[in-house]
This record gives sequence, C-alpha cells and structure tokens, in this order.
Amino acid sequence: MNALVRPTLARHFHRIAWLAVILTACVVVFGAFVRLSDAGLSCPDWPTCYGRATWPTAPQDAAAHAASEIRPFDTSKAWREQVHRHLAASLGVLVLLLALLAARRRRFGVLQIVGASVLVAGSIPAYMHGQIGLAFALAGAGEAVLLLAALRWSNIDLARAAALTLAVIVFQALLGKWTVTMLLKPIIVMGHLLGGLATFSLLVWMAWRATHLPIRLADARVLRRWLIAGIAVLGVQIALGGWTSANYAALACGGGGWTTAEHHYLDFPKCVGQWWPQTDFREGFVLWRGVGVDYEGGVLDGASRIAIQLAHRMMAMVVFVYLLWLAVRLYRTPGMRGWASLLGALVLAQVALGVLNVKLALPLHVAVMHNAGAAALLFVLVSLLARLKDPEPVA
Repeated sequence: MNALVRPTLARHFHRIAWLAVILTACVVVFGAFVRLSDAGLSCPDWPTCYGRATWPTAPQDAAAHAASEIRPFDTSKAWREQVHRHLAASLGVLVLLLALLAARRRRFGVLQIVGASVLVAGSIPAYMHGQIGLAFALAGAGEAVLLLAALRWSNIDLARAAALTLAVIVFQALLGKWTVTMLLKPIIVMGHLLGGLATFSLLVWMAWRATHLPIRLADARVLRRWLIAGIAVLGVQIALGGWTSANYAALACGGGGWTTAEHHYLDFPKCVGQWWPQTDFREGFVLWRGVGVDYEGGVLDGASRIAIQLAHRMMAMVVFVYLLWLAVRLYRTPGMRGWASLLGALVLAQVALGVLNVKLALPLHVAVMHNAGAAALLFVLVSLLARLKDPEPVA
C-alpha cells in the first residue's frame, strides 16, 4: 500500500505545495484580521481556548476555566483567535507532508522528519501540564534536528527548503504561543508576522521550483540580484509595518488634539500638522521591555509612536521608488511586461492603501488589505526569483 501511495503523492508534490501557498496566504491575512480587530488575547490559554479545542459559545462555558481569571471571555472575538490557530495547524500538516515527500530519498530522511515532529508534538502536552522546561527542551531538540538536516541536505529535490520550512513553521507555533503568554509583546508580534511571510515566501519558491516553469533570459543573473535587493527592502518595510501595528502607532500622526476635519488634511503627508513633529526614536525602537507587561493598546507615549510612524513612512518611500524602478526595468525586458505591470500596479495600490489607513482612521478592511498587499508583493518578487533562469547552453 505504502509503495503505491508514496510515488502517487510525490507526483503531486507541486499541487500540495500550491495548496500550502494558498493556505499560508489565508493564515497571514486572517492573522492580520485577528490582530487588527484586537482579538490577539481573546483566548488567554494556549493551544486551547478556555480549555476547549474549539472555543466556548457562552460566557458561562468559559467561567469554570482558569483562563477566565486572566481575561474575561468575549464571544465576538474568541472564535477569531482559535480559527486562526486551527488554520495554522492545518498548514503545519501540509508542510510536514511536503517535508516527508522531499526527504524520502535521503538516508534516514523520513526518520529525521518524523523524529523531529514527534519531539515537537511531545512538547505540547508537556507545556499544557506545566512542564515548561521539558516542553522547551523537546521543541528545541526538534528544531535542531530539522535545521541540521537542512544544512546537510542539498536542494536538488527541495529537501533542504522543505526541512527549513518545517523548522520555520515550528518556530511560528512558538511565536504564536508567546504572543499570548507574553501579552502581545511587540517584538514577538512583529516576529510572528515576519515568520508567516517567510513561510509564505519559502512555499512560493518551492511551488514554482516543483512546477518547473522557468523563465529563461540572457540577463537573468542581473535581474535576480535586483529581485533579492527588492525582497530585502520590502522585508525591512514589512518589519516596520509590523512594529507600527504592534505598538499601536498607525494613527500616531492623527493625535495632538486635532479635530476630525483637521485630521483629514493634516495627518498626511504631514504628521500632527507638522512636517517633522517632536519624536523619540530611541524610546520608540526599544525592542525588548520587561516581561509581564500587557501591551494591548500600546505602552509608548506620543513622541515614540510618531517616530515609529515616520520611520514606516520614510521606508515606504524607499520601497516605492525602488520597486517602481524595478517594474520599469522588467517592463523593458522582452517577455516580462505582464509581471512588470502586476508589480507596478501592486506597488501603487499598496501606497494608496497605506494613505487610506491614515486618512480613514485605520478601517479594518483597509488595514487587512494592506497586509494582503505586502504578501502579494512578496509573491511577485519571490515568484520571479524562483523562475528566472539563464538560457540553456547550446549543445
């Protein structure tokens, strides 16, 4: 039976990879919805929600669990957090399947993937029973096995990428737990966003490589360098966006006692009516603060939040100019006009969504679309990086 199933699954590796790409995009966007709707702490325990695998449907169902002493049950929000966890768990299963398929021809490859997964799985009940040290040791051992495998294996059959992606997924689960247990600590929230988009990028790269649809160009090597630079600057901007959101600084430039009418005109491109208001970059970019602080709603003063918002805006200009230039560069390359047009349109749309976030006081649907726009830009850049190849040598 297994001898028949495994080759069949292997033939569908690229389809499974694309399914994982779609599911990752859903997890990232839904995660943004959870964070931006202030539902990140709506299930104060982990991985359950008030002791349930799903979530309570009424306050009296949650009252008997110890988590209700940490945070009162909110019927309208708890389902969001727990649905996000279930989506992430489903993605973990798909990535595990990809890792098993990619490692099947490696010496003890499947055994290493299964062993690492068992160690990580064993850390969950250990954590739930209060054995924090044992849980951390088991998860760390599982991560070490996956990372060592990724370092040792080549990437001809995508074994290295698959093992690395599984390791990122495991770390994402830890970040998801710490997001709750560390009460929305900004560095954890930002890291969780970056980890989700890193997972998305790795899966997009694997899916294209497994699909075998190269784009062969004479200057492919040069274009790949520009694409790597584009991914780097976009990654910095995504990190700044995550830091802005985690510190509740998205509307920092609309403060200062301005009326609603004045907000509309003065918070963009100016900030609280000034081109360069009072800022505190040093305090705004302290990455680690004390444990036990509840960061919901933010803890920074106005000058610190303004510094974060201005940093995000300035980096947005860098990304805008660079990616628009890259789109023009691609447009002048034969056969690349479709991708170039898509990249240019996404850049313009992303800037428009960023401005609308400020002008309209961060409406939920616009803010979520802004996160989705970042994922779409990453998709284009990583897709081109995966597909661009040098011309085949003439025999």
